Amino acid sequence: MKLLVTGGAGFIGSHYVRTLLEDGYPGWEGAHVTVLDALTYAGNRANLPASHPRLEFVHGDIRDRALLAELLPGHDAVVHFAAESHVDRSVCGGPEFVETNVVGTHALLEAVRQAKVERIVCVSTDEVYGTIDEGSWTEDFPLLPNSPYAAAKAGSDLIARAYWRTHGLDVVITRCCNNYGPYQHTEKLIPRFVTTLLSGGRVPLYGDGGNVREWLHVEDHCRAVHSALAHGRSGEIYNIGSTEELTNLELTRRLLELCGADERSVERVADRPGHDRRYSLDAGKIRTELGWQPRVSLEQGLADTVDWYRKETWWWQRPTNRD
Repeated sequence: MKLLVTGGAGFIGSHYVRTLLEDGYPGWEGAHVTVLDALTYAGNRANLPASHPRLEFVHGDIRDRALLAELLPGHDAVVHFAAESHVDRSVCGGPEFVETNVVGTHALLEAVRQAKVERIVCVSTDEVYGTIDEGSWTEDFPLLPNSPYAAAKAGSDLIARAYWRTHGLDVVITRCCNNYGPYQHTEKLIPRFVTTLLSGGRVPLYGDGGNVREWLHVEDHCRAVHSALAHGRSGEIYNIGSTEELTNLELTRRLLELCGADERSVERVADRPGHDRRYSLDAGKIRTELGWQPRVSLEQGLADTVDWYRKETWWWQRPTNRD
């Protein structure tokens, strides 16, 4: 089995690749992995076991059609993690969100079709649904994205579905809640707060801190993605949620305790434009159809994550995420 993993030097993609190379997914032992990554600021070669005999790393962009045409033949499947993913940067502009998430996904899908690769899993986000005050989104909810990032990911999802419908491409889409864990770039909430608190700084809390997010450890997310690759139905969408919801204020207080800090380390800042109030996924479909369940509790996962950042200062204190 030979897989191409786009964005495989990033936070979630590299966890998936490391697990594959460690033979962590039953039935996929010995799989060969090609990582395609543009090594933007969020990509880091140090996230990957560079000398592993079953790993090939290609420094390149998913928008490069000539590169894709050369690279894809011979692969059995593609797992597509590559994306621009930081909401705050998308609010400030960032045409790269449309270029990578929409144009790049289209280029990849067309290359997969031309190369006759058997299957592609497109990894997406709960943010495409918008915001929900009560209850949880099923996969049938309409897409109502509220940030440029979420809109670009919704565009990616719709193009992927169109390739399934129009061309018969074997596409599966996954939509996950907020992830956390080791190797996550420090622009994201949990690693930013943890590394700032461990350094003795103050962390910025948006608005009243009442925005609610659902949190899932990256290990559980990658198991779900692999379940969708191995057993998901073509053309289907699978929500990946944990049911473990916290307000940002509640999460901040947990991180303060784990980092040995107190409320004096919190700075209240103005809320960001279009800040969604609450996300919540109904993951009943993937639990029922594919038998997936999260294994890492939020309590244990947060403690382990803080310990990792406390020990691995060499990783997050690097001046760049490129190697």
